Amino acid sequence: MGYKIIIDSCGELLEKWKGDSRFESVPLTLIVGVEHVVDDESFDQKDFLEKVAVCPSVPKSACPSPERYRSAFDTDAERVYAVTLSAELSGSYNSAVLGRKLLLEDRPDKQIYVFNSRSASVGETLIGMKIQECEEAGMSFEEVISAVEDYIETMNTFFVLENLDALRKNGRLTGVKALVASALKIKPIMGSTPEGGICQLDQARGINRALSKMIDYVIDRTADWEHRILAISNCNCRERAELLKTAILKRVRPKDVIILDTAGVSTLYASDGGIIVVA
Repeated sequence: MGYKIIIDSCGELLEKWKGDSRFESVPLTLIVGVEHVVDDESFDQKDFLEKVAVCPSVPKSACPSPERYRSAFDTDAERVYAVTLSAELSGSYNSAVLGRKLLLEDRPDKQIYVFNSRSASVGETLIGMKIQECEEAGMSFEEVISAVEDYIETMNTFFVLENLDALRKNGRLTGVKALVASALKIKPIMGSTPEGGICQLDQARGINRALSKMIDYVIDRTADWEHRILAISNCNCRERAELLKTAILKRVRPKDVIILDTAGVSTLYASDGGIIVVA
């Protein structure tokens, strides 16, 4: 096997990847009250959202251990790539880097690289797709790394959520100062910083107006649409995601469009009704 792509479970796997030995999801753990839910292929979004709805405390997540990453890296594949959610938001990246170091102590010639996505959710999916594209094009290990890092530099992540409590109470919005009272039904339009943190871009009254404004940001901040993939992940609101896709395609023509349901970690932070867009 020539290569392997490892994506932490904040990133959604394409359906075709799930039975492919070249892809592996390394699970985070979701904590709802006293219950620990492993974010693996057994994750049930509907059941999880029901548990969150009745839990008096805000759910949390715990990143994979360095040993878990070391195990994933210990493969027959000649070239191994890991993609983690933003290092600004989680310890998953640092854990993967430590896992790499642990394996290299025993297998110093192993080719392993860890990508800090500076994004999350379907942003990690796009990076996995880019790695595969480069590998299938016959690029060398170093060429793949360079091309994918350049791609990450150009990516933009946007999201509108019905509820920001999980992000706020887990300390993911420490740099955001302009959030308004939810009682006013004001929905912030959020985005990623160049470093992979979270910032507020704008706000609007009501979810539909917020999504409309987010579309403007997606289009205005993305160039070369004919060479880019539009990626949308949704938390229990597929119809909303489809409407968003239709609205964007009326204005631009990307190379492709993917719509995925949020996996466990993304479900935890996006909350019911959340939409994430990466291009």
